[in-house]
Amino acid sequence: MHVRSWIILASLALARIAFGYQFQTVATLGPELVARFGLSYAQLGGLIGTYMLLGTFVALPLGLLGRRFGDRWVLGTGLALMTIGACVSAGADAAAGIAVGRTLAGVGAVAMIVLQGKIIADWFVGPRFMIGISVSVCAFPIGMGLAQLVLPPVLTGFGLHAAFLTDAVPAGLALVLFLVSHRVPPHAVPVPRRFSLPSGRECGLLLIAGGIWTVYTSGFASFASYLPSSLSLQGYGAGVIALVMTIVAWGNVPGTLAGGGLAARFGGFNIFLVGTLFLTAGMVGAALTGGPVVWAVFVGVLGSIQPGVMMAVGTLSARPENRAVGMGLFYTLYYLGGTFAPGLCGLAADYAGRPEAGLLAAAFISALAVPLFMLHRALASHETMLARA
Repeated sequence: MHVRSWIILASLALARIAFGYQFQTVATLGPELVARFGLSYAQLGGLIGTYMLLGTFVALPLGLLGRRFGDRWVLGTGLALMTIGACVSAGADAAAGIAVGRTLAGVGAVAMIVLQGKIIADWFVGPRFMIGISVSVCAFPIGMGLAQLVLPPVLTGFGLHAAFLTDAVPAGLALVLFLVSHRVPPHAVPVPRRFSLPSGRECGLLLIAGGIWTVYTSGFASFASYLPSSLSLQGYGAGVIALVMTIVAWGNVPGTLAGGGLAARFGGFNIFLVGTLFLTAGMVGAALTGGPVVWAVFVGVLGSIQPGVMMAVGTLSARPENRAVGMGLFYTLYYLGGTFAPGLCGLAADYAGRPEAGLLAAAFISALAVPLFMLHRALASHETMLARA
């Protein structure tokens, strides 16, 4: 059973890689899509946001379906939708068809995101739980980085349809590995079938915590969406763009893993502030000055030490018996931000006539995490919460 738990974790990590890869696909292919379909930056942002479009409405229902029908069926169906949606986008000849496929794949990704934490908690206890969660969280930026490395040469060598078809590969592999490995865990606690909501205070804390995570993730994703277009217009070649995007995406892995230990040593609030400062400074620097590799380190490595703190605050905002429903509420806001933030940044880019304005808008969105975090801290005992985390 010990070996099985790690295989299940591998399937979930691969699913998260697929999530990051699929989300980043349109941003990476942005210059080609703009040229081929005559898209504005706002329209490109809207196409990016279609991946998150229905998550706002289905996150909570999918959590309830998981409780009713079980993790295997709901998460397996989600991975199947991610695979099918990628194939739909690959076969499309217009932006609208690509949007349909991304929306379908995005719904599948919701099922995976909502249930993965519960599955990891079922199979990993004690210190192993933090290892499992960290591996899962770090898989998303790996997928984003892979998209930047894989998609440009596939686009050049085989065309746009083949580039979109690569989205199906990690999702399909994750589906097979998950179905082969997953079983009901031994000594599993029976899940109650009845529906109950967290208390009013818990809902308030969850909404604020969800807002913190939303502005962080949507700001980062919007920045990554418009950075390739910005660097291309500044005259940087494909090699430099690939290097910068790799640092932005994969730098999250050591940054996030180190952040948990740093928070225990220096305090969660301090690590949150330092990480957010580096994140926003890197975004502004990338928009206004040269030296994209330096700013990529600011954003990707130094600006990614705080996700563990934010996720701990969100998870601990509800009592254990209410966390399944609570995280559905938490992720509802996450998907709301992911749907509209790229489009808003695109509007800023269209207004200014340059994608750098989209980067500045992303920096502004990310900076909103600070007042939200301070509000949450004023309403809850963060010292106790983060000590437990």
